[in-house]
Amino acid sequence: MLFRSWQGPVERSWPDVVRLPDHVGVEHLLVTRHALVRQVLADPDTFRPDNALDAMTPIPVAALRVLARHGFRLPATLANNGGPSHPAIRGIVAEALHPHRVAALRPWLTAVVRERVGRLDAALGAGHPVDLYADLAADLPLVVLARLVDLPEAPAEVVKEFTRAALELFWAPVDADRQRVLAEVVGRFHAVLREFAATGTGLAGELRAAGHSPDVVVGALFFLLVAGQETTSQFLTLLMHRLSGSPEVLAGLHTGTLEVEDVVEEGLRLEPPIVTWRRVAARDTELAGTAVPEGTSLVLWLARAGRDPAVVTAPEAFVPGQRGSRRHLAFGAGAHRCVGAQLSRLEAAVVVAETAPLLAGVTVTRAPWCPDNLSFRMPDALVVTRR
Repeated sequence: MLFRSWQGPVERSWPDVVRLPDHVGVEHLLVTRHALVRQVLADPDTFRPDNALDAMTPIPVAALRVLARHGFRLPATLANNGGPSHPAIRGIVAEALHPHRVAALRPWLTAVVRERVGRLDAALGAGHPVDLYADLAADLPLVVLARLVDLPEAPAEVVKEFTRAALELFWAPVDADRQRVLAEVVGRFHAVLREFAATGTGLAGELRAAGHSPDVVVGALFFLLVAGQETTSQFLTLLMHRLSGSPEVLAGLHTGTLEVEDVVEEGLRLEPPIVTWRRVAARDTELAGTAVPEGTSLVLWLARAGRDPAVVTAPEAFVPGQRGSRRHLAFGAGAHRCVGAQLSRLEAAVVVAETAPLLAGVTVTRAPWCPDNLSFRMPDALVVTRR
């Protein structure tokens, strides 16, 4: 959910670039057009990723002290790394998430999802409501990621508390009291990551063997846990919600006239896991005739770019396979394109295929609610009953 104060006229028109003065103390340029968003993402020399983790609400001293007490540090590693170390770090992470390794997961993942859907179907058949977020989507990407990459031993609910706290601390408008609470959660788990970075196997060991510091290992694990599973669980929840209200799409899946992959891509276009992402101008430049001084923060509206009428035939409709459906920027573009894109696609394809029959017979009794956040949707529930 984009900051609600940015809604209104901007959503009803199609300006190329919108200047948003003094929002949470920083002036931003909001970039909305597909071609311009792609242009910025494809030019990391002019538009750097250094501000990806800058807190949208400046963190007060009290919360900073909490983070410092836990030894919290996040050097330039993946999404916030515009330096020469980025390709090597990304290469190691990309190997861990190689498409061949991802594809090999399909039979196992299908069995996991099928078992969960079977339990949900039985509960619905007994007249009970079920929460498709809590009981299917919330921890599924974490379970999948753990099968690919060695992760610290921690209960799923602890990891989820950490990742959602991180999304809120860095990307939401929050008050000082809440920031201290979030800093405690993030700092506490950061300490767990730091310990694992020093001794862990798998990806952590590969990064250490390549000569990367413990802080870099922690940074890579941090981004994987946030971007590698939290965003996917959010996407799965919102995609199932979208499907539950699209009987024609569910019918097409049932008859085979629609491909699962087309449904996933259209879902990514309309419900991208990340709504916006940021860049900072490395030098004076311009964008669509708008002056962009050095140091300007740019907010790239990825979700809006996916609905650009210059790209897609029916921007607001859920029409799998339509012209432009696959040209979305849900995973970004350029050197920092999401390294886990194929993993997210696989998880979504399996969930769509296995849940479509169930979704065809349910009524949503509690739709997902998404809090105010710059870049992440963070749905809280998707409760359904048997129709």
